[in-house]
Amino acid sequence: MTSASRVEQIAAVALLLLLLLGCILILRPFSTALLWALIIVFATWPVFSWLEARFHGRKGLAAVVTTILIAAVVIGPLVAVGSSLSDDIGRAINWGRTLMDEGPPDPPAWVAAVPLVGGSISRYWADFAHDSARLMTEAAKYLLPAGEWVITGVKTVGQGTLQVLLSLFIAYFFYRDGSSGAKHLNTMAVRLWGDRSLRLIAIAAATMKGVIYGIIGTGIVQAILTAFALWLSGVPAALLLGVITFFASLVPVGAALVWLPAAIWVFYKGSVAWAIFVLVWGAVVVSSADNIIKPYFISRGGDLPFILTFLGALGGVIAFGFLGIFLGPTLLAVGYNLIRDWAWMETSEAA
Repeated sequence: MTSASRVEQIAAVALLLLLLLGCILILRPFSTALLWALIIVFATWPVFSWLEARFHGRKGLAAVVTTILIAAVVIGPLVAVGSSLSDDIGRAINWGRTLMDEGPPDPPAWVAAVPLVGGSISRYWADFAHDSARLMTEAAKYLLPAGEWVITGVKTVGQGTLQVLLSLFIAYFFYRDGSSGAKHLNTMAVRLWGDRSLRLIAIAAATMKGVIYGIIGTGIVQAILTAFALWLSGVPAALLLGVITFFASLVPVGAALVWLPAAIWVFYKGSVAWAIFVLVWGAVVVSSADNIIKPYFISRGGDLPFILTFLGALGGVIAFGFLGIFLGPTLLAVGYNLIRDWAWMETSEAA
């Protein structure tokens, strides 16, 4: 190779790298929406394939219908939760006004019966309940942080809504052009890394699909089970708490953050039997979904030990945020199989 040809080759590679860097910088603000769209398409591709067959191969029409269905599934619960949340906010405001006007209620009789600390807690509670000035002073300490928390929450919800809408818009194009895009990706991977790259792509796809089905399926089941138990035991806003359970269940033992305080609230209201029911239901029924459904789907999705899947989800959250729940296990699966293939090749060559 002549020096001129070598310079041209280096210049071409440098230009390609600069072009790639420019594309990354342009798409970086939309990376979250792109990844969410990819996750949505992975999770619902069988629906799209079924609709495409019913529409005689018209990908555009199938993509539109699938996107509308996903939007209805996502936006419908948000509308219901928003309606329920507005009622709950109204009740919370009225409760706060009553608390300020009349003070908190006297402590229940069972508080004084708590061994060692019950008497002190009961006296402190009673003194606090009948001292309006002290109540206002203590409440004022939390009003400003609470207001800031509400503003931050509204901002986060607004940004999340925009991300969801953008993800659904991008998902339409992934549905429509996904098959051809996958073919181009396979062709490019074979040219760069050989036939083994197809196996790694298949492993990454299967792992991500298994993680998606496992995490989202577990969340849906736990949300339904929790909402049913809370509704049966008379806890208000059971639908809202069920939706919160879905998002909380995306992290390990997250559902307990909903049903455990609910059981305490039911116990505080004097329904000991129902409180025990919520505790047993949450610990046995709701938690069993996390221990059975999630491992089942994840183990079917990819050739990855479950301990690595668990560590991948936790480490992914730390490294990438919420999306790391899906990215962590997928990256570990690809790395694990690369190392295993390399070790197998070394063993074969030695033999």
